[in-house]
Amino acid sequence: MFSRHHIDAFMRRRIIGKVEEGRKITDVAREFDIAHSVVSRLWKSFKTTGMCSRRHGGGRVRSTTPAEDRYIVLSAKRNRRTTAQQVANQFLAASGKQISRKTVARRLRGGGL
Repeated sequence: MFSRHHIDAFMRRRIIGKVEEGRKITDVAREFDIAHSVVSRLWKSFKTTGMCSRRHGGGRVRSTTPAEDRYIVLSAKRNRRTTAQQVANQFLAASGKQISRKTVARRLRGGGL
């Protein structure tokens, strides 16, 4: 039996296709040798989202976008003597979004500063 994570995108599309044809979920599950609940969850997910791909992400929500990260690095490069706190204050003035000194320091390390 397959677990849910072993089913690749191609197989998911084939499973959804069979259920869309009007086949019973139990028959489809038996044909692909997977648990009935897996097919059922996949079908339910497809009906609500209209997609049969697995959800992407699920990680931590980022406080800044990659474009904002580039802006932070650029503003720090413009004046090398500015502190992380000063860069954070400049970012707040420019974007209206408050970020911590630590976040700025992390972004600068990521940008090679």
